[in-house]
Amino acid sequence: MSTYDPSGTEPEEGGKPPFDKQPPPQAPQAPSAGSPYDTPPGYSAPYGAPPGGAGSPYGAGAPQGSPPPPPPGQPYGAPYGAPGAGPVPGMPPLGSWPNRILARVIDFVMVEVVAVLVLLPFVNYGRQDGWVGATWLGYGLYLVYEGIMLSRDGQTVGKKVMKVRVAMLIDGSSPTPGAAWTRAATFIVPALICCGALWWPIDGLFGVFDKPYRQCIHDKAAKTVVVTTA
Repeated sequence: MSTYDPSGTEPEEGGKPPFDKQPPPQAPQAPSAGSPYDTPPGYSAPYGAPPGGAGSPYGAGAPQGSPPPPPPGQPYGAPYGAPGAGPVPGMPPLGSWPNRILARVIDFVMVEVVAVLVLLPFVNYGRQDGWVGATWLGYGLYLVYEGIMLSRDGQTVGKKVMKVRVAMLIDGSSPTPGAAWTRAATFIVPALICCGALWWPIDGLFGVFDKPYRQCIHDKAAKTVVVTTA
């Protein structure tokens, strides 16, 4: 005797329904282990973004926008100009204080002699105003003289005699016209406003205590140093 099945299928032997023969459901599998930095499927890096894979200067896995690593032997934050005998590698050693001072004296005396000779026909040097006029003219001539000479090769006559020269701190080259005139003006103009007997010792002593480049105030203003040519 058969039992009516409304689905139209016949029961198998033993009276088991057909769905009992289907395979049992499988348990969900855990996701495979991997790096949390793996690129997700379907993701593409923004246009122009630096790669972070092997062979990249930024290193594998480096965040985008990171600066490239420093070249070997040049770590970030290394002191400027180190190592080397001069302020920057390849630059001569700094000029000595005796040579720098004597170079100034030679230049100043030479310029003052020219100022006296220029004014000699016009003033009476037996009067005080004659010497004052020669001093002021000498200051003006010194400003022009030093600005022009340093713009050429970093040397005045006194510096040539004492074998020193003015150099740009950044690379040791001859001063630019802007640096040369700034240096000359910083040395002379305060002396015109006040008095040279007060300003020049202050300017010079500043360089004595400055480390490591022995820059006077006029060197600081022009970003220059004084090096030897010997």
